Amino acid sequence: MSIDYSDDRVPEENLLVPSHLTEDSSEFSLRPQYLSEYIGQEKAKNNLRVFIEGAKRRGEPLDHVILHGPPGLGKTTLAAIIANELGVQMKKTSGPAIEKPKDLAALLTNLNENDVLFIDEIHRMNRSIEEILYPAMEDKKLDIIIGQGPAATAISLELKNFTLVGATTRSGMLSSPLRDRFGIDLKLELYTDEELAMIVERSASLLGIQTEHAGVMEIASRSRGTPRIANRLLRRVRDFAEVAGNGVITKTTADLALNRLEIDAEGLDSVDRRLLEGIIVNYGGGPVGLDTLAATINEESVTIEDVYEPFLMQKGYLTRTPRGRCATPKAYAHLGLSFPGAQSSAQLNFLEDP
Repeated sequence: MSIDYSDDRVPEENLLVPSHLTEDSSEFSLRPQYLSEYIGQEKAKNNLRVFIEGAKRRGEPLDHVILHGPPGLGKTTLAAIIANELGVQMKKTSGPAIEKPKDLAALLTNLNENDVLFIDEIHRMNRSIEEILYPAMEDKKLDIIIGQGPAATAISLELKNFTLVGATTRSGMLSSPLRDRFGIDLKLELYTDEELAMIVERSASLLGIQTEHAGVMEIASRSRGTPRIANRLLRRVRDFAEVAGNGVITKTTADLALNRLEIDAEGLDSVDRRLLEGIIVNYGGGPVGLDTLAATINEESVTIEDVYEPFLMQKGYLTRTPRGRCATPKAYAHLGLSFPGAQSSAQLNFLEDP
């Protein structure tokens, strides 16, 4: 695909977002810098270590990497770690920020040898932009047009070697041609309570927060398997520990703080409970369609699908069927409601009892 490159190039600083998101600004100092500091995701981490070492020994750029999984699991952190392990710079942008072909061209032509280009939310990138990426990823070439009208001239620019790292929370929305051009595919899973406890202890140490192991485990068990949430809760619990306690995060202090934040012992927050109650009370436990459920609890469909459902399904509170979402018996029990199936079974046993 040819690019109309006749007008002034967009300054690169207008395309690149800051090295960390606004919501993560206070968390930036907690990000691990190398694989040896990265906790959890053992399968992805061990494979990535081999791929990086192999590329370094051959003196070649690392193959293009796609990272996918729920929000807050460390995709941005892992991209920065890849650049640090390779000893190169990382340029960061996002799919929606690349509005025109010339925007992507400005990024690609300003990369140094073997640099890492990180595109967050890559599934939201325009399809016309993707077509420019194909030859860039495979052949390191960029076709551009200089001039206008009869005087226009098409030239092909040679790009320096680079590694594209894409991150997405919705891998199913990636087009097949783009997905196939990534040589390394890494899926990040939700963390276990033990892994989150290690992350909370590390963060507490960096922030100078005194903790007890029981208090750390209380935070970890209510963090929805997500490090970003664990670090956020750690700071909020610290506030309660300093104001209502002696500054040490204990199990009692953590329980008090998290209850005040409406996060129950299973890690469900107010939106989770509203979602389950909506299915059970309004629709008899389901099935109910996603858009209908979103309208019922006044949340965006994509938010429910990407943020709340993965955790509820992993915990066994929710199932997805071709007809819609259904609440499980475990969800009824958690909310203190009687499961209709269990009641029918009890009645049947009573009738059969001599």
